[in-house]
Amino acid sequence: MKKIVLIGAGSAVFGLGTINDIFQSDSLVGSTIVLHDINEAALKKITEAAEKFREKNNLNFAIKPVSNRREALKDADFCVISIEVGHRFDLWDMDWKIPLQFGFKQIYGENGGPGGLFHSLRIIPPILAICEDIQEICPEAFVFNYSNPMQRICHSVTTKFPNLKFVGLCHEIYSMEVQLPKLLNTERSNIDFRAGGLNHLSILVEANFKDTGTDAYPAIHQKFEEFYSNYENIYDNYHHSKPGGERGVFFHLYQKFGYLPITVDSHLGEYLSWGHSVADHDGINEFYTNYKRKCMNFSEAESEYANFFNLNNRSHERIVPILEAILEDENSEEAAVNIPNNGCIKDMPDDIVVEVPAKINSSGIHGIKLNNYPRAFCSLLNSQVGCIRMTTEAVLNQSKSDAYFALLADPVVDNARSAEKLLDTIIELQNDYLGYLR
Repeated sequence: MKKIVLIGAGSAVFGLGTINDIFQSDSLVGSTIVLHDINEAALKKITEAAEKFREKNNLNFAIKPVSNRREALKDADFCVISIEVGHRFDLWDMDWKIPLQFGFKQIYGENGGPGGLFHSLRIIPPILAICEDIQEICPEAFVFNYSNPMQRICHSVTTKFPNLKFVGLCHEIYSMEVQLPKLLNTERSNIDFRAGGLNHLSILVEANFKDTGTDAYPAIHQKFEEFYSNYENIYDNYHHSKPGGERGVFFHLYQKFGYLPITVDSHLGEYLSWGHSVADHDGINEFYTNYKRKCMNFSEAESEYANFFNLNNRSHERIVPILEAILEDENSEEAAVNIPNNGCIKDMPDDIVVEVPAKINSSGIHGIKLNNYPRAFCSLLNSQVGCIRMTTEAVLNQSKSDAYFALLADPVVDNARSAEKLLDTIIELQNDYLGYLR
Protein backbone atom coordinates (compact mmCIF):
# COMPACT_ATOMS: atom_id res chain seq x y z
CA MET A 1 0.00 0.00 0.00
CA LYS A 2 1.52 3.29 -1.10
CA LYS A 3 0.95 6.85 0.06
CA ILE A 4 0.72 9.47 -2.68
CA VAL A 5 0.64 13.12 -1.61
CA LEU A 6 -0.77 15.66 -4.07
CA ILE A 7 0.45 19.13 -3.05
CA GLY A 8 -1.72 21.77 -4.66
CA ALA A 9 -4.63 19.34 -4.93
CA GLY A 10 -7.15 22.19 -4.66
CA SER A 11 -6.59 22.91 -8.34
CA ALA A 12 -9.39 21.09 -10.13
CA VAL A 13 -7.42 20.37 -13.31
CA PHE A 14 -4.39 19.01 -11.46
CA GLY A 15 -6.14 17.46 -8.47
CA LEU A 16 -9.10 15.74 -10.09
CA GLY A 17 -7.21 14.79 -13.25
CA THR A 18 -4.42 13.11 -11.28
CA ILE A 19 -6.85 11.34 -8.95
CA ASN A 20 -8.75 9.99 -11.97
CA ASP A 21 -5.49 8.60 -13.42
CA ILE A 22 -4.60 6.97 -10.08
CA PHE A 23 -8.05 5.36 -9.86
CA GLN A 24 -7.31 3.50 -13.11
CA SER A 25 -3.98 2.03 -12.02
CA ASP A 26 -3.83 -1.64 -11.03
CA SER A 27 -0.35 -1.10 -9.57
CA LEU A 28 -1.64 1.57 -7.18
CA VAL A 29 -4.78 -0.22 -5.95
CA GLY A 30 -5.05 0.08 -2.18
CA SER A 31 -3.03 3.29 -2.05
CA THR A 32 -3.86 6.27 0.12
CA ILE A 33 -4.21 9.50 -1.86
CA VAL A 34 -3.46 12.44 0.42
CA LEU A 35 -4.82 15.76 -0.83
CA HIS A 36 -3.09 18.88 0.47
CA ASP A 37 -3.77 22.52 -0.31
CA ILE A 38 -3.59 25.81 1.60
CA ASN A 39 -7.03 26.67 0.19
CA GLU A 40 -9.23 24.64 2.50
CA ALA A 41 -12.47 25.45 0.65
CA ALA A 42 -11.04 24.19 -2.66
CA LEU A 43 -9.58 21.16 -0.92
CA LYS A 44 -12.99 20.29 0.52
CA LYS A 45 -14.66 20.42 -2.92
CA ILE A 46 -11.99 18.25 -4.55
CA THR A 47 -12.20 15.73 -1.72
CA GLU A 48 -15.99 15.50 -1.89
CA ALA A 49 -15.97 15.00 -5.67
CA ALA A 50 -13.27 12.33 -5.52
CA GLU A 51 -14.85 10.50 -2.58
CA LYS A 52 -18.27 10.47 -4.20
CA PHE A 53 -16.85 8.93 -7.37
CA ARG A 54 -14.74 6.43 -5.40
CA GLU A 55 -17.77 5.23 -3.42
CA LYS A 56 -20.00 5.03 -6.48
CA ASN A 57 -17.51 2.79 -8.29
CA ASN A 58 -16.38 0.84 -5.21
CA LEU A 59 -12.72 1.69 -5.81
CA ASN A 60 -10.09 0.36 -3.42
CA PHE A 61 -8.35 3.63 -2.59
CA ALA A 62 -8.40 5.91 0.44
CA ILE A 63 -8.91 9.66 -0.03
CA LYS A 64 -7.50 11.75 2.81
CA PRO A 65 -7.60 15.57 2.82
CA VAL A 66 -4.93 17.10 5.07
CA SER A 67 -4.49 20.85 5.45
CA ASN A 68 -1.31 20.60 7.54
CA ARG A 69 1.58 19.93 5.16
CA ARG A 70 3.91 18.24 7.63
CA GLU A 71 1.12 15.89 8.66
CA ALA A 72 0.34 15.18 5.01
CA LEU A 73 3.94 14.18 4.29
CA LYS A 74 4.32 11.55 7.03
CA ASP A 75 5.33 8.19 5.49
CA ALA A 76 4.84 9.48 1.93
CA ASP A 77 6.16 7.32 -0.90
CA PHE A 78 5.43 9.79 -3.68
CA CYS A 79 4.93 13.56 -3.57
CA VAL A 80 3.54 15.50 -6.53
CA ILE A 81 3.83 19.30 -6.49
CA SER A 82 1.65 21.57 -8.62
CA ILE A 83 1.26 24.96 -7.00
CA GLU A 84 0.93 28.60 -8.01
CA VAL A 85 1.43 31.70 -5.89
CA GLY A 86 -1.04 34.56 -5.59
CA HIS A 87 -3.63 35.52 -8.19
CA ARG A 88 -2.20 33.80 -11.22
CA PHE A 89 -3.40 36.03 -14.03
CA ASP A 90 -2.96 39.38 -12.29
CA LEU A 91 0.67 38.56 -11.58
CA TRP A 92 1.20 36.95 -14.98
CA ASP A 93 -0.09 40.09 -16.70
CA MET A 94 2.47 42.12 -14.75
CA ASP A 95 5.26 39.70 -15.63
CA TRP A 96 4.38 39.93 -19.31
CA LYS A 97 3.32 43.52 -19.88
CA ILE A 98 5.48 45.61 -17.54
CA PRO A 99 8.83 44.53 -19.08
CA LEU A 100 7.40 45.58 -22.44
CA GLN A 101 6.84 49.06 -21.01
CA PHE A 102 10.52 49.20 -20.11
CA GLY A 103 11.49 48.30 -23.67
CA PHE A 104 12.26 44.59 -23.32
CA LYS A 105 10.88 42.59 -26.22
CA GLN A 106 9.93 39.48 -24.32
CA ILE A 107 7.28 36.97 -25.32
CA TYR A 108 4.61 35.78 -22.93
CA GLY A 109 6.55 36.26 -19.67
CA GLU A 110 5.79 32.96 -17.94
CA ASN A 111 9.02 30.96 -18.01
CA GLY A 112 11.79 32.91 -19.72
CA GLY A 113 12.88 36.52 -20.01
CA PRO A 114 12.31 39.06 -17.22
CA GLY A 115 8.79 37.71 -16.59
CA GLY A 116 10.18 34.22 -16.09
CA LEU A 117 12.57 35.59 -13.48
CA PHE A 118 9.80 37.32 -11.53
CA HIS A 119 7.61 34.23 -11.68
CA SER A 120 10.57 32.16 -10.43
CA LEU A 121 11.35 34.54 -7.58
CA ARG A 122 7.75 34.18 -6.34
CA ILE A 123 7.28 30.46 -6.62
CA ILE A 124 10.69 28.96 -5.80
CA PRO A 125 10.71 29.92 -2.08
CA PRO A 126 7.47 28.06 -1.25
CA ILE A 127 8.59 25.03 -3.27
CA LEU A 128 11.91 25.01 -1.41
CA ALA A 129 9.94 25.12 1.85
CA ILE A 130 7.91 22.10 0.71
CA CYS A 131 11.08 20.24 -0.24
CA GLU A 132 12.70 21.08 3.10
CA ASP A 133 9.78 19.39 4.83
CA ILE A 134 10.03 16.40 2.49
CA GLN A 135 13.74 16.01 3.19
CA GLU A 136 13.07 16.04 6.93
CA ILE A 137 9.87 13.96 7.05
CA CYS A 138 9.99 11.52 4.09
CA PRO A 139 13.49 11.79 2.56
CA GLU A 140 13.14 8.56 0.55
CA ALA A 141 10.01 9.72 -1.26
CA PHE A 142 10.08 10.39 -4.99
CA VAL A 143 9.18 14.03 -5.64
CA PHE A 144 7.65 15.23 -8.91
CA ASN A 145 7.19 18.88 -9.84
CA TYR A 146 4.65 20.21 -12.35
CA SER A 147 5.00 23.91 -11.50
CA ASN A 148 6.62 26.44 -13.82
CA PRO A 149 9.12 27.94 -14.51
CA MET A 150 10.42 24.37 -14.67
CA GLN A 151 14.07 25.08 -15.53
CA ARG A 152 14.65 27.48 -12.65
CA ILE A 153 12.54 25.70 -10.02
CA CYS A 154 14.29 22.40 -10.65
CA HIS A 155 17.77 23.98 -10.60
CA SER A 156 17.08 25.70 -7.28
CA VAL A 157 15.72 22.52 -5.68
CA THR A 158 18.47 20.21 -6.96
CA THR A 159 21.10 22.76 -5.88
CA LYS A 160 19.77 23.10 -2.32
CA PHE A 161 18.63 19.48 -1.91
CA PRO A 162 20.96 17.39 -4.11
CA ASN A 163 19.98 14.12 -2.44
CA LEU A 164 16.25 14.53 -2.95
CA LYS A 165 14.68 12.26 -5.60
CA PHE A 166 13.35 15.30 -7.43
CA VAL A 167 12.08 15.23 -11.03
CA GLY A 168 10.28 17.81 -13.15
CA LEU A 169 7.45 16.72 -15.46
CA CYS A 170 5.84 18.65 -18.32
CA HIS A 171 3.12 17.57 -20.75
CA GLU A 172 4.51 19.43 -23.79
CA ILE A 173 6.11 16.23 -25.09
CA TYR A 174 2.57 14.93 -25.64
CA SER A 175 2.40 17.13 -28.73
CA MET A 176 4.82 14.70 -30.43
CA GLU A 177 2.55 11.78 -29.55
CA VAL A 178 -0.26 13.54 -31.39
CA GLN A 179 1.59 15.20 -34.26
CA LEU A 180 4.11 12.60 -35.42
CA PRO A 181 1.58 9.87 -36.41
CA LYS A 182 -0.40 12.45 -38.42
CA LEU A 183 2.70 14.02 -39.93
CA LEU A 184 4.24 10.64 -40.85
CA ASN A 185 0.95 8.92 -41.76
CA THR A 186 1.56 5.91 -39.56
CA GLU A 187 0.52 4.51 -36.20
CA ARG A 188 2.12 5.85 -33.03
CA SER A 189 3.22 2.30 -32.26
CA ASN A 190 5.38 2.38 -35.42
CA ILE A 191 7.43 5.40 -34.33
CA ASP A 192 10.46 5.57 -32.06
CA PHE A 193 11.55 9.07 -31.12
CA ARG A 194 13.76 10.93 -28.70
CA ALA A 195 13.71 14.61 -27.87
CA GLY A 196 15.65 16.84 -25.54
CA GLY A 197 16.94 20.24 -24.51
CA LEU A 198 15.63 22.53 -21.81
CA ASN A 199 12.01 22.48 -20.75
CA HIS A 200 10.03 24.45 -23.40
CA LEU A 201 13.21 24.83 -25.48
CA SER A 202 13.51 21.31 -26.79
CA ILE A 203 13.80 19.58 -30.17
CA LEU A 204 13.08 16.21 -31.71
CA VAL A 205 16.60 14.77 -31.89
CA GLU A 206 15.72 11.57 -33.72
CA ALA A 207 12.70 9.69 -35.10
CA ASN A 208 12.58 6.27 -36.73
CA PHE A 209 10.02 3.93 -38.29
CA LYS A 210 9.96 0.70 -36.28
CA ASP A 211 8.77 -1.53 -39.14
CA THR A 212 11.62 -0.60 -41.50
CA GLY A 213 14.21 0.70 -39.06
CA THR A 214 14.66 3.77 -41.25
CA ASP A 215 15.14 7.41 -40.29
CA ALA A 216 11.83 9.30 -40.28
CA TYR A 217 13.39 12.74 -40.60
CA PRO A 218 13.45 12.74 -44.43
CA ALA A 219 9.66 12.30 -44.36
CA ILE A 220 9.36 15.05 -41.74
CA HIS A 221 11.37 17.41 -43.95
CA GLN A 222 9.25 16.56 -46.98
CA LYS A 223 5.91 17.12 -45.27
CA PHE A 224 6.79 19.81 -42.72
CA GLU A 225 5.73 22.96 -44.56
CA GLU A 226 2.30 21.80 -45.70
CA PHE A 227 1.48 19.98 -42.46
CA TYR A 228 2.33 22.74 -40.01
CA SER A 229 0.96 25.54 -42.14
CA ASN A 230 -2.46 23.95 -41.76
CA TYR A 231 -2.17 22.15 -38.42
CA GLU A 232 -4.48 23.30 -35.66
CA ASN A 233 -2.88 23.10 -32.25
CA ILE A 234 -5.45 21.16 -30.23
CA TYR A 235 -3.41 18.73 -28.17
CA ASP A 236 -4.99 19.61 -24.84
CA ASN A 237 -7.92 21.43 -23.30
CA TYR A 238 -6.20 24.82 -23.30
CA HIS A 239 -4.06 24.99 -26.45
CA HIS A 240 -6.59 26.00 -29.09
CA SER A 241 -5.42 28.23 -31.90
CA LYS A 242 -5.99 28.94 -35.56
CA PRO A 243 -4.42 26.57 -38.11
CA GLY A 244 -0.69 27.22 -38.21
CA GLY A 245 -1.00 29.55 -35.22
CA GLU A 246 1.84 30.28 -32.79
CA ARG A 247 4.45 28.98 -35.18
CA GLY A 248 6.62 31.94 -36.18
CA VAL A 249 9.54 31.06 -33.88
CA PHE A 250 8.70 27.39 -34.41
CA PHE A 251 9.12 27.71 -38.21
CA HIS A 252 12.30 29.79 -37.92
CA LEU A 253 13.99 27.32 -35.59
CA TYR A 254 13.08 24.40 -37.82
CA GLN A 255 14.15 26.13 -41.02
CA LYS A 256 17.50 27.29 -39.65
CA PHE A 257 18.48 24.39 -37.37
CA GLY A 258 16.78 21.51 -39.17
CA TYR A 259 15.14 19.98 -36.10
CA LEU A 260 11.48 19.89 -35.13
CA PRO A 261 10.72 21.97 -32.01
CA ILE A 262 8.57 20.29 -29.37
CA THR A 263 6.37 23.27 -28.56
CA VAL A 264 5.22 26.62 -29.98
CA ASP A 265 6.06 30.32 -29.90
CA SER A 266 4.65 31.30 -26.49
CA HIS A 267 7.20 28.96 -24.89
CA LEU A 268 10.05 28.80 -27.40
CA GLY A 269 10.29 32.54 -27.94
CA GLU A 270 10.65 33.41 -24.26
CA TYR A 271 14.29 32.34 -24.20
CA LEU A 272 15.53 33.94 -27.40
CA SER A 273 16.84 37.47 -27.83
CA TRP A 274 15.47 37.48 -31.38
CA GLY A 275 12.26 35.56 -30.68
CA HIS A 276 10.07 38.66 -30.63
CA SER A 277 11.10 39.52 -34.22
CA VAL A 278 9.69 36.33 -35.75
CA ALA A 279 6.94 35.29 -33.32
CA ASP A 280 3.27 34.93 -34.20
CA HIS A 281 2.06 37.51 -31.69
CA ASP A 282 -1.57 37.23 -32.82
CA GLY A 283 -1.48 33.49 -32.18
CA ILE A 284 0.11 33.96 -28.76
CA ASN A 285 -2.49 36.54 -27.73
CA GLU A 286 -5.27 34.27 -28.98
CA PHE A 287 -3.96 31.35 -26.96
CA TYR A 288 -3.53 33.43 -23.81
CA THR A 289 -7.00 34.94 -24.11
CA ASN A 290 -8.61 31.51 -24.57
CA TYR A 291 -6.59 29.97 -21.76
CA LYS A 292 -7.40 32.78 -19.33
CA ARG A 293 -11.09 32.72 -20.25
CA LYS A 294 -11.34 28.96 -19.75
CA CYS A 295 -9.60 29.11 -16.36
CA MET A 296 -11.57 32.13 -15.13
CA ASN A 297 -14.89 30.70 -16.29
CA PHE A 298 -14.39 27.28 -14.74
CA SER A 299 -17.53 26.40 -12.84
CA GLU A 300 -17.23 24.90 -9.39
CA ALA A 301 -20.55 23.16 -9.81
CA GLU A 302 -20.68 19.48 -8.94
CA SER A 303 -21.35 18.56 -12.58
CA GLU A 304 -18.18 20.36 -13.72
CA TYR A 305 -16.06 18.50 -11.18
CA ALA A 306 -17.67 15.20 -12.17
CA ASN A 307 -16.51 15.74 -15.77
CA PHE A 308 -12.94 14.99 -14.71
CA PHE A 309 -13.77 11.39 -13.79
CA ASN A 310 -13.84 8.68 -16.42
CA LEU A 311 -12.40 5.24 -15.74
CA ASN A 312 -11.95 4.61 -19.45
CA ASN A 313 -9.94 7.73 -20.17
CA ARG A 314 -6.55 8.61 -18.71
CA SER A 315 -5.12 12.08 -19.11
CA HIS A 316 -1.95 12.58 -21.10
CA GLU A 317 0.02 13.43 -17.95
CA ARG A 318 2.77 10.91 -17.28
CA ILE A 319 2.90 10.83 -13.49
CA VAL A 320 0.91 7.60 -13.03
CA PRO A 321 2.78 5.59 -15.71
CA ILE A 322 6.03 6.70 -14.04
CA LEU A 323 4.81 5.59 -10.61
CA GLU A 324 3.77 2.26 -12.13
CA ALA A 325 7.17 1.83 -13.77
CA ILE A 326 8.92 2.45 -10.45
CA LEU A 327 6.69 0.04 -8.53
CA GLU A 328 6.80 -2.69 -11.19
CA ASP A 329 10.54 -2.19 -11.94
CA GLU A 330 9.61 -1.93 -15.62
CA ASN A 331 12.86 -0.34 -16.87
CA SER A 332 10.64 1.42 -19.41
CA GLU A 333 11.60 4.52 -21.36
CA GLU A 334 9.89 7.81 -20.57
CA ALA A 335 9.99 10.49 -23.29
CA ALA A 336 10.72 13.56 -21.16
CA VAL A 337 11.84 14.19 -17.58
CA ASN A 338 13.62 17.20 -16.10
CA ILE A 339 16.74 16.20 -14.17
CA PRO A 340 20.32 17.51 -13.69
CA ASN A 341 22.21 17.02 -16.92
CA ASN A 342 25.13 14.92 -15.67
CA GLY A 343 26.33 14.25 -19.20
CA CYS A 344 22.99 13.60 -20.93
CA ILE A 345 23.69 16.51 -23.30
CA LYS A 346 27.45 16.68 -23.77
CA ASP A 347 27.88 20.43 -24.22
CA MET A 348 25.64 21.45 -21.28
CA PRO A 349 26.89 21.91 -17.68
CA ASP A 350 26.12 19.00 -15.38
CA ASP A 351 24.20 21.08 -12.82
CA ILE A 352 21.70 22.55 -15.30
CA VAL A 353 18.39 20.68 -15.33
CA VAL A 354 17.70 19.39 -18.83
CA GLU A 355 14.65 17.74 -20.35
CA VAL A 356 15.66 14.32 -21.69
CA PRO A 357 14.27 10.79 -22.05
CA ALA A 358 14.91 8.43 -19.16
CA LYS A 359 14.74 4.82 -18.05
CA ILE A 360 12.36 4.25 -15.16
CA ASN A 361 12.75 1.36 -12.73
CA SER A 362 12.59 0.60 -9.02
CA SER A 363 15.81 2.47 -8.37
CA GLY A 364 14.45 5.67 -9.89
CA ILE A 365 14.71 7.89 -12.95
CA HIS A 366 17.86 7.56 -15.05
CA GLY A 367 18.52 10.05 -17.85
CA ILE A 368 19.45 8.77 -21.28
CA LYS A 369 22.42 10.35 -23.02
CA LEU A 370 21.51 12.09 -26.27
CA ASN A 371 24.47 11.37 -28.52
CA ASN A 372 25.44 13.86 -31.22
CA TYR A 373 23.15 16.57 -29.86
CA PRO A 374 23.36 19.45 -32.37
CA ARG A 375 25.95 21.91 -31.11
CA ALA A 376 24.32 24.87 -32.84
CA PHE A 377 21.03 24.37 -31.00
CA CYS A 378 22.90 23.65 -27.79
CA SER A 379 24.33 27.17 -28.04
CA LEU A 380 20.78 28.45 -27.51
CA LEU A 381 20.41 26.24 -24.45
CA ASN A 382 23.65 27.52 -23.00
CA SER A 383 22.43 31.09 -23.31
CA GLN A 384 20.13 30.28 -20.37
CA VAL A 385 22.78 28.93 -18.02
CA GLY A 386 23.71 32.25 -16.42
CA CYS A 387 20.18 33.44 -15.68
CA ILE A 388 19.17 30.00 -14.34
CA ARG A 389 22.12 29.91 -11.96
CA MET A 390 21.72 33.52 -10.85
CA THR A 391 18.00 33.00 -10.20
CA THR A 392 18.96 30.20 -7.81
CA GLU A 393 21.53 32.47 -6.17
CA ALA A 394 18.98 35.26 -5.80
CA VAL A 395 16.52 32.97 -4.00
CA LEU A 396 19.03 31.15 -1.82
CA ASN A 397 20.82 34.38 -0.85
CA GLN A 398 17.61 36.47 -0.74
CA SER A 399 19.60 38.90 -2.85
CA LYS A 400 18.28 41.73 -4.97
CA SER A 401 21.74 42.12 -6.50
CA ASP A 402 21.72 38.50 -7.65
CA ALA A 403 18.23 39.00 -9.13
CA TYR A 404 19.64 41.95 -11.08
CA PHE A 405 22.54 39.79 -12.25
CA ALA A 406 20.00 37.20 -13.41
CA LEU A 407 18.38 39.91 -15.53
CA LEU A 408 21.72 41.01 -16.98
CA ALA A 409 22.53 37.38 -17.87
CA ASP A 410 19.25 37.00 -19.76
CA PRO A 411 19.60 37.25 -23.56
CA VAL A 412 16.28 39.13 -23.75
CA VAL A 413 17.65 41.97 -21.58
CA ASP A 414 19.55 44.60 -23.58
CA ASN A 415 19.52 47.68 -21.33
CA ALA A 416 21.20 47.67 -17.91
CA ARG A 417 19.58 50.83 -16.54
CA SER A 418 16.11 49.84 -17.66
CA ALA A 419 16.64 46.40 -16.11
CA GLU A 420 17.44 47.99 -12.76
CA LYS A 421 14.37 50.23 -12.89
CA LEU A 422 12.20 47.28 -13.95
CA LEU A 423 13.40 45.19 -11.02
CA ASP A 424 12.65 48.01 -8.57
CA THR A 425 9.17 48.43 -10.05
CA ILE A 426 8.28 44.74 -9.90
CA ILE A 427 9.56 44.35 -6.33
CA GLU A 428 7.38 47.28 -5.30
CA LEU A 429 4.31 45.98 -7.12
CA GLN A 430 4.79 42.40 -5.94
CA ASN A 431 6.23 43.19 -2.54
CA ASP A 432 4.05 40.59 -0.81
CA TYR A 433 6.03 37.93 -2.71
CA LEU A 434 9.36 39.59 -3.52
CA GLY A 435 9.91 41.67 -0.40
CA TYR A 436 12.44 39.08 0.83
CA LEU A 437 14.97 40.36 -1.75
CA ARG A 438 17.39 42.72 -0.06
